[in-house]
Amino acid sequence: MSFQKKYIPLVLGVAIAAGIFIGGKLDFNDSRDKLFSTNSKKDKLNRLIDYIEYDYVDDINTDSIVDVTVNGILENLDPHSVYIPKEDMQRVAEEMKGDFVGIGVSFYTYKDTIAVIRAIENGPSDKAGIQGGDRILLADGDTLYGNKLDDGDIINKLKGEINSKVKLTVYRRGEPKLLEFTVKRGKIPIKSVDAAYMLTDELGYIKINRFAESTYKEFKVGLDKLKGLGATQIAIDLRGNPGGFLSIAEKIVDEFLEDDKLILFTKNKRGDIDKSFATSKGDFENGKVYVLIDENSASASEIVAGALQDNDKGTIIGRRSYGKGLVQREMDLGDGSAVRLTVSRYYTPTGRSIQRPYDHGNKDYYDEYFERLDSGELLDPEKIQVDDSLKFTTPKGKVVYGGGGIIPDVFVPLDKSMQNETLSFLQRRGFFGNFVFEELEQDRHKYDGISRQDFVNDFEVGDDLVFAFQDYLNLRSDSKVTFVAYHDEVKQYIKATLADQLFGNGAFDEVYNQRDIVVEEVVRLSKGE
Repeated sequence: MSFQKKYIPLVLGVAIAAGIFIGGKLDFNDSRDKLFSTNSKKDKLNRLIDYIEYDYVDDINTDSIVDVTVNGILENLDPHSVYIPKEDMQRVAEEMKGDFVGIGVSFYTYKDTIAVIRAIENGPSDKAGIQGGDRILLADGDTLYGNKLDDGDIINKLKGEINSKVKLTVYRRGEPKLLEFTVKRGKIPIKSVDAAYMLTDELGYIKINRFAESTYKEFKVGLDKLKGLGATQIAIDLRGNPGGFLSIAEKIVDEFLEDDKLILFTKNKRGDIDKSFATSKGDFENGKVYVLIDENSASASEIVAGALQDNDKGTIIGRRSYGKGLVQREMDLGDGSAVRLTVSRYYTPTGRSIQRPYDHGNKDYYDEYFERLDSGELLDPEKIQVDDSLKFTTPKGKVVYGGGGIIPDVFVPLDKSMQNETLSFLQRRGFFGNFVFEELEQDRHKYDGISRQDFVNDFEVGDDLVFAFQDYLNLRSDSKVTFVAYHDEVKQYIKATLADQLFGNGAFDEVYNQRDIVVEEVVRLSKGE
């Protein structure tokens, strides 16, 4: 009998007890004195843990039992209440803060060695002289190559205290000996605004990948830049954006809504309502705005789309959004771990909740994408199921629906060519990136005389690169890959990846969007066509 099966009763017993314990800790109705007073149920849990720790026949890691228990409890609440173990807290905090302390390079672990794709512009490594294509072999004498190192180990060796120095030993092709660089670590941004550029003379484009602490500042820099370039219309691309901080979404909406317009309101279990209104700080209240969403736009993304849609401001374009209308608060559990617990629901200005049902369990909840695909909803707006009892009306008479995501004003079907599953898989797994890196390694100076704008507008990927990529994949796969049906799409992925590795700063999106049918629809609408 396996360990897992043998001790299922034990784990279930601890799970029930821990549920009582944590439930008591998180009861916001209790006063502080009551919350932490002696409680027989809590005493029972503590006694059980002590019995297991001191008297049980085998050594048991009680911490791991509690971790499993907490996850089990949260899974039975809602899909978005989650536990963050202490070993993950730093990474999660950095992602949501929007920066970390490091040396400032994008890299691949390429053939068991750190290969620099690009040093972040004006970052510590860029200032020290690190270049794309460099292999970082040592950091303060510690080896950074070999099969036993994973990306986590490498990152930990390159991170450190701010302004601390690290000595890097680097191999650079064409140099007769290894190079030495001393890099002073600094704050490295984790970009949440992928791109900000002009689609036409009047239409600016901003893509946001999440709502972190730094997102509003990044967004404002992008918005001001586009206004300076003549933008009187803005397209905000929130496709694939899973959300983040509600307060950041409110600030972004505030840029577009007139003073005192309702952005959203939240309601907790006691019925307390908290309303958020636009202020006088908006810098784009008179301009046109378009919001791009899809089935993976969630939470804070839906707050932006819903607030603008319900205030009859702008146009929502794409496909029905994810449908997450729950608000979480992060709470410290006292041992370095934390829980993000759902504490309220949010509602759009017309009063609709866009949270979709989760009463059939987490698996059904997360599998809904496949239901949308099977039903044909991603290709035909008539297949979107709506509940007439959840019908709402905007001030100008537009009908909107609650109950499961934001339905766009202008529907654009899933593009089966550019969003082909095989190509998306190859992109996510880094095949395009590794191939392009090898291509650049053959002659990085080949692109020296090409400016970013000339590359984006005029550079053409030849058929030879598509065939070379096909050969590259065939050497790494048992099955033979051909791109007869998606020849042009592969060219676009290769060109976008080349742009990213050569120029960064949104170059991938600027190239990729040239064949994006949702972006094409935004451009058409902006011209009044």
